[in-house]
Amino acid sequence: MRTIIFTGKGGVGKTSIAAATAVKAASMGFKTLVISTDPAHSLGDSFDLELGASPVKISENLFGQEVSVYGDLTLNWEVVRAHFAHLMEVQGIKGIYVEEMGVLPGMEELFSLSYIKRYNQSKEYDLLVVDCAPTGETLRLLSLPETFGWMLKMIRTLEKYVVKPVIRPLSKKIGRLQELVPETEVYDQIEHLFSSVEGIIALLSDGAQTTVRLVMNPEKMVIKESMRALTYLNLYGITVDQVIINRVFIDEIDGQYMDEWKSIQHNYIEQIERSFAPIPITKVPLFRREVLGLEMLKKVGEVVYGNKNPLDIFYHEEHTAITKISDGHYIMKVRLPFAFDNKMETNVLQLGDSLTLRIGNYQKGVILPLFLAGMRVAEAIYEDQWLKIDFRKKEAT
Repeated sequence: MRTIIFTGKGGVGKTSIAAATAVKAASMGFKTLVISTDPAHSLGDSFDLELGASPVKISENLFGQEVSVYGDLTLNWEVVRAHFAHLMEVQGIKGIYVEEMGVLPGMEELFSLSYIKRYNQSKEYDLLVVDCAPTGETLRLLSLPETFGWMLKMIRTLEKYVVKPVIRPLSKKIGRLQELVPETEVYDQIEHLFSSVEGIIALLSDGAQTTVRLVMNPEKMVIKESMRALTYLNLYGITVDQVIINRVFIDEIDGQYMDEWKSIQHNYIEQIERSFAPIPITKVPLFRREVLGLEMLKKVGEVVYGNKNPLDIFYHEEHTAITKISDGHYIMKVRLPFAFDNKMETNVLQLGDSLTLRIGNYQKGVILPLFLAGMRVAEAIYEDQWLKIDFRKKEAT
C-alpha cells in the first residue's frame, strides 16, 4: 500500500492539493482513501460534502474520512476515561465534563498515527492520502512514538512489578486504596493504544512505501517554515519526494498592482528552486475561482501531475551514511538541510549504544550499530548540509 502525507504551513492550500491527489489517483483506478488529521477539518469542505469519523464514499474508488478524537475515545479509550473521571470524583472534584476526561496532550496525533498504521496493515486501499495539520503539528506527530514508547515501557514495568503483585492485592484489604487502583482493563486499553503506533516511524521512513509532499506558497515566512520542516523530516529519516508551490500568479494577470506581486513571487520561486533542489518542484496557479468540489479538484490534480502517476515516488535520497576512515575511526553523516543556515541548535548525546540527536525543538533516538557502540563521539560539525559525527575508538585507560 502506498501512503502520501501532505503538510505545510496553515493556509497554503495543502487540503486542496491532498484532495486533488486523491481524486487523480481514484480516476486512474486506484482505490483511494483520503483522511484529515487536522483538528480543524476542512477536507469535507474541499469536496463540498460532509465527511465523518469513518470512511465515506465520495465517488468511484474514492473515500474520505475526518479523524475524530472523541469518536475514537468512545471506542478505544472509554475504560481509561471512566477511570480518570472516577479519580476526579474520589477527590471531590465535580463539574468537569465527562467527555474531557482522559484527553491527554498529543492524543489526537496519536489516534491519527494509529489510523495510518491500521490502514497500511489492512491493505484495503491502494493509496492512503493523509491531509495533515499545519507543519508544527505534523512534526509533533512524528515525535510522539518515541515519547509514548517510553511511557508504554514504564506502564508495562509498573503493572508487572508493582501494581499486579503488590498494590492490587493490598487494595482489596484497604478500601480507600481500592478506589484509586485501576483495573486490569485500564492497563490493557492503554497498552493497546500505545502498541497500535509501535513501529510507525519505521513505516513512515520506508521511502519505498511512504513519502511526504510539502505544500507552500511563494512567501518568505512559508519558505522558512518549509525549510525547517524538511530538516526535521530528514532527522526522522522521512522522504520528501515533491514540493508543490501553490497559488502562483499567472502571467496573464494584468495591472501594475499585480505586476509587483508577480515580481515578488518570481523571486521567491527562484529561491525555492535553488534551496529545495534536487527535489522535484511543481507550480500550481491561482485559479480564477475557488477550488471546491470534484470538478475543480480534478483540474488541480491535472496541473499537479499531468500524465504522471501520483503513486510514483518522484525522488529519493539516503538520509544517513556511515563511512569507515580507518580502524577505530568512523564518520556518521545525517543529512539536515537548512539546519546550519537557520541556526538551529544542535546537540548530540551518546549514552551506551544509543545516540540522541536534538535539532531545534525535536529529537530522535538512534540505536548505534555494534561497531560504533564501543566508540565515542569525538566531534560533530556541519558540512554541505550534512551533520558529520566523528566516532573514534575509546582509548585504553
